[in-house]
Amino acid sequence: MPDDVRQVLLDRGLEAAYGARPAYQQNDYLGWLARAKRGATREQRLAQMLDELAAGDRYMHMSYRAVRVARSGAGDERRGGRRERA
Repeated sequence: MPDDVRQVLLDRGLEAAYGARPAYQQNDYLGWLARAKRGATREQRLAQMLDELAAGDRYMHMSYRAVRVARSGAGDERRGGRRERA
């Protein structure tokens, strides 16, 4: 990750939001920034990425719904689609 991108994520408090995205989205964002030919284009893309991370519901202008991680033990009661009985 470029140092300036890392710094702006830290400055905006979005490092956790970025880290919570799937690896393919993280890579897509960085590749998209790297492919910008003009500095102004890169800045626009960076602003879009930051806005999408802050909102949490968009990815590359598409709807995005974060997958919530189940709490520890939450999945223990079901195995194989059936509920276990004690």
